Amino acid sequence: MSIDITKMRNIGISAHIDSGKTTLSERILFYSNKIHAIHEVRGKDGVGATMDHMELERERGITIQSAATQVTWKEHTINLIDTPGHVDFTIEVERSLRVLDGAILVLCAVGGVQSQSITVDRQLKRYHVPRIAFVNKCDRTGANPIKVKTQLREKLGLNAVLIQIPIGLEDKLEGVVDLIAMKAVYFDGDQGTEVRIVEIPDHLKADAEKYREELVDAVSMFSDELAELYLGGEFVPDDLIHEAVRKGTLAEQFVPVMVGSAYKNKGIQSLLDAVNRYLPNPTEVKNYALDLDHNEEQRELIADEKNPTVALGFKLEDGQYGQLTYVRIYQGALKKGDELTNTRARKRFKVGRLVRMHSDSMEDISEGVPGDIVALFGIDCASGDTFCGGGLNYAMTSMYVPDPVISLAIDPKDKKSSDQMAKALNRFTKEDPTFRTYVDPESSQTIIQGMGELHLEVYLERMRREYKCQVETGIPQVAYRETIQQRADFNYTHRKQTGGSGQYGRVAGFMEPWDGGDYEFVDSIKGGAIPNEFIPSCDKGFKEAVKKGSLIGFPIVNIRCTINDGQSHSVDSSDIAFQLAAIGAFREAYPKAKPCILEPIMKVSVEGPTEFQGNIYGSLNQRRGLISSSTEDGAFCRVEAEVPMNEMFGYSTVLRSLTQGKAEFTMEFSRYGKIPAGISETLIKEYEEKRKKEQGR
Repeated sequence: MSIDITKMRNIGISAHIDSGKTTLSERILFYSNKIHAIHEVRGKDGVGATMDHMELERERGITIQSAATQVTWKEHTINLIDTPGHVDFTIEVERSLRVLDGAILVLCAVGGVQSQSITVDRQLKRYHVPRIAFVNKCDRTGANPIKVKTQLREKLGLNAVLIQIPIGLEDKLEGVVDLIAMKAVYFDGDQGTEVRIVEIPDHLKADAEKYREELVDAVSMFSDELAELYLGGEFVPDDLIHEAVRKGTLAEQFVPVMVGSAYKNKGIQSLLDAVNRYLPNPTEVKNYALDLDHNEEQRELIADEKNPTVALGFKLEDGQYGQLTYVRIYQGALKKGDELTNTRARKRFKVGRLVRMHSDSMEDISEGVPGDIVALFGIDCASGDTFCGGGLNYAMTSMYVPDPVISLAIDPKDKKSSDQMAKALNRFTKEDPTFRTYVDPESSQTIIQGMGELHLEVYLERMRREYKCQVETGIPQVAYRETIQQRADFNYTHRKQTGGSGQYGRVAGFMEPWDGGDYEFVDSIKGGAIPNEFIPSCDKGFKEAVKKGSLIGFPIVNIRCTINDGQSHSVDSSDIAFQLAAIGAFREAYPKAKPCILEPIMKVSVEGPTEFQGNIYGSLNQRRGLISSSTEDGAFCRVEAEVPMNEMFGYSTVLRSLTQGKAEFTMEFSRYGKIPAGISETLIKEYEEKRKKEQGR
């Protein structure tokens, strides 16, 4: 089965919450004959959108897991991934973008560039993914695609240029004007299946001329031939413009902006044409792997099936039939019965069942070609593993995984739930690198950590439904940190004499605040006061000591430990003696270095009707929020603020009641900030009481 790779596209749909990503992917499936009826996200028919296949997604009307499918449009094969918009499920977006070649950035014609669009854009830039912008919801009251294009330029710094303008807006949206072909395109029939191309209506001709001029001017940078014709005042042929738009898009220096309404079935076919026309095929994207046999040198991967296979497992799902691993093939082909090596685990395995996914259903296939996204069954691996054939020992760089910011204690109600909980946690942590779990050594409670309240809520709900597991939850715990505010010296001797050889080590130096990261160790020993072989032992000891501060038992960050003197004993000094000496030295100096507590500060963005602006301000001020900016846009306002994570629990309920359910907010981790003295004292007191209780047991 040979597929022409130049006619393949791997694309994702990403955007702010409620911009219409899933509605758009539903239309794409419909027009490419993958499904035969359109279902809505919060559909009355009780079916729900195809790509939201979890029961929970359908109830809440949100996307939680990215879903993959493959469609065919005008002889092009398109692998499509629909990603979530909530910042809590950010890893789903990260891992999808890691393996995609292009993306459709969906924006709401009313909301424009919202807080989450900025996060998604940052992710697209991180993985160098070329994109097309699609301004959706042009049928909504207050729709203004021209304003959205300006915001793309100002807020995201993109060279965004319209290649279409709408015919009518709000409830009068009829179709779009194609500024390259200079034709009006209408989407007739109940479901917009009949595309009708006619002359531009008279009242829009002047506008169309103006925006075409802007477009040709903008793309003349990418084609000398086009620039000559344009400057000479001659007619510029369509194919030259298409070529220049493609060139600019692939170089990430140009973003074509398209308009339409997925809900009203307008503009989707043109968008699919643009995906074929402007987004890259797998051979046009440079992908690299590190050669583990040659000092991790970079090697470029060539999308050719004759080369040895290199593929990346980017997402795992534990289903009823065992583990399903989503794989992107970068080089070579993947056939049933092939022998591959997992280069991280250094394990060989045979490709058994190979499937192509369509949301949650699958079809068996016999081989996958370079550039393809397929799934393997029953392979034991972790998210981000590289699979190689033909004796290669390559590793592909993994995706960026942010640290969790919130934790929750959970307790199973009975023995059966306890067994099921262990199974569920094992599966969830394997599938989602941002969801972590551990047992607190002091309280013996199971703690789960994640990216936000919604993130943990969804996993608890999944435990109840999928594993019939009843758990009680403790109060959410914020991931605090401790740090120091001034330099403190230490000079500590560790001596222990028991029968036979004892332990001896002296460590001297100082600790100081450091901005360069969480922890740094500096060796300034002169004249061998501590023998070289024991220097790493000191580092090990300090590393152990910063894991838990003495104020409230959280990790210590932004600290640098320097050793400049010490002493050893020819018989009694050992690795463990110097580790313990370093721990002792740290504990001796830490209280003198003015330790303090840091808390995670979240970047919060609240959007709602202007009439509730006062209430929104009040609700943020009450939560120790610092308002950084507020913008008014007609009847809507957006307030940006920095608020401590600890104060944001239950905010969604409060915000709903203050704004009659009309406002929404998003938040993401911004930085760590110093905590006010009053709150700090309370936390220290609580920690001491907890420790006394533990000791009294």
